[in-house]
Amino acid sequence: MFGTFPSRGVWRRPNLRLVDLIVFAALLALLFGLLRLAPALNAPFLPKTAPSTVSTNPANLPYYAVRSLFRMFVALSISLVFTFVYATAAARLRRAEKVLIPVLDILQSVPVLGFLTVTVTAFINLFPGSELGLEFAAVFAIFTSMAWNMTFAFYHSLISQPRDLDEAARVMRLTKWERFWKLDVPSGMIPLVWNGMMSFGGAWFFLAASESISVLNHTYALPGIGSYVAAAIKQSSLSHVGIAIVVMVFLVIGVNFLFWRPVVAWAERFRVEESAAAERPRSYVLDVLRRSSVPDLVARPARPVGRFLDKITRPFGLAEHPLQRPAMRARTGDVFFAGAVTVVAVFGAWKALDYVHVHVGLGAFGPAFVDGAITFVRVVILLIIASIIWVPIGVWIGMNPRVSRLAQPVVQVLASFPANFLFPFAAAFFVATGLSLNIGGIFLMALGAQWYILFNVIAGASAIPSDLREAMRLMDVRGRLRWTKFILPCIFPAYVTGGITAAGGAWNASIVAEVVDYGHHHLVAKGLGAYIAQAATVGDFPKVLIGVAVMSVYVVGLNRLVWRRLYRLAETRYSL
Repeated sequence: MFGTFPSRGVWRRPNLRLVDLIVFAALLALLFGLLRLAPALNAPFLPKTAPSTVSTNPANLPYYAVRSLFRMFVALSISLVFTFVYATAAARLRRAEKVLIPVLDILQSVPVLGFLTVTVTAFINLFPGSELGLEFAAVFAIFTSMAWNMTFAFYHSLISQPRDLDEAARVMRLTKWERFWKLDVPSGMIPLVWNGMMSFGGAWFFLAASESISVLNHTYALPGIGSYVAAAIKQSSLSHVGIAIVVMVFLVIGVNFLFWRPVVAWAERFRVEESAAAERPRSYVLDVLRRSSVPDLVARPARPVGRFLDKITRPFGLAEHPLQRPAMRARTGDVFFAGAVTVVAVFGAWKALDYVHVHVGLGAFGPAFVDGAITFVRVVILLIIASIIWVPIGVWIGMNPRVSRLAQPVVQVLASFPANFLFPFAAAFFVATGLSLNIGGIFLMALGAQWYILFNVIAGASAIPSDLREAMRLMDVRGRLRWTKFILPCIFPAYVTGGITAAGGAWNASIVAEVVDYGHHHLVAKGLGAYIAQAATVGDFPKVLIGVAVMSVYVVGLNRLVWRRLYRLAETRYSL
């Protein structure tokens, strides 16, 4: 008995360690910064007297960087909630999927300026006399550049979930809530994290448009690094743009070191494979958090809430969607559902066409479709070149742990850097060399869209189970056979996700890539992006509506004819 009684050291409370002090101090600093930032978000605001630009004094850049970073993380949080709700509904509700996925295609095709043109006035009226309305408009614009890619990635992970995991959830009789948190989220965590990181990086691209908003011939500027760059470009001050780029590089590196790298390393715990990976991503920040007891103390009050949610969600039933449905009942429900959706869609289209007919006439659609065809050619060229360049590089990085450990931080910084900060230098080069923006616009669009393919290919290659790689090595499969029979089929689902989001990102990037201002130089390329940008600047809502509708037709048509079929092929034939 005496030998089994705990020793005195077991009952002793652990001493406060240095790592706990560091984590606690960082948490206090974060809370203090949020409290100091809160009053500025609710500053007085009057649309008629609101500033249209910000100071380009470099001393303001740290404060601007904090404001921009706060907007980015708020938008990321909203995007994550939207992803969980929307992607789950699309993957689990058969009839809803037929509407939600096409709607997501359309939303992805609507450019950020299209959302801003409609929402800025609404948000300003929602918070009269307060800058909070403009802040919400900026956050919403950033959200629209993040959410779609994350939603597509999580949706694909749900529909390609291994059958044995689904059967395990049924055998364990998990509720819908338990299945979501114990199976759906963990199984989709790795692609969600990688696409979240890519979406966060892509959102930097639209930061200037989100913080320096031009609608109805008026510009509203919010303090931020994006509006700072917009003001510097307007003044033709490449030196100030260069200072902002340096600050932006440090900001991106800091965010990747303090946030994304720990999240990527933490997500490795959800990798499903029979053999362990040779080398997993590591993060010094994550190691510090794991050694500290502060995160456990902070999370402890939330555990009763989780148990409470488990109890109250049991009446919603088990996660046992039927494997078979009566054919007649399903067909009848489909007919009624399709009829209701058709009525709503036809009514909305009729009202939109009537609005366009009254203001500019339906003939305005013709030039817009011609401009759309030109931008479509640029998007296709971009996708082909980006695939040829980045698929082999992404496979090389993803399948070599040592290379991945060194290359991933570099790739993350390059992908997260807002490429439109380089547009003034590109514009100066185009002016000096006489290169037309009709050609240079492809390069500018690629700066913002190509990373979607690279990141998804890296994620797909790194997710290949180690036992499959070992089998290929033991069988000495090399060269073309290794690529055609092993690598390409394994990364195909991830490439499809990257391709569809890269195409959507390219269409969005055309808004800022086909119209570039540098001082008194105003470069315009022929295309749908320029059509929408010019209409939004002067507040021509009918033409903005036409441009957004035409862009939606092109994007949705391409998705229906090409990407959806590739998605179906990926989930039926190439799902691991």
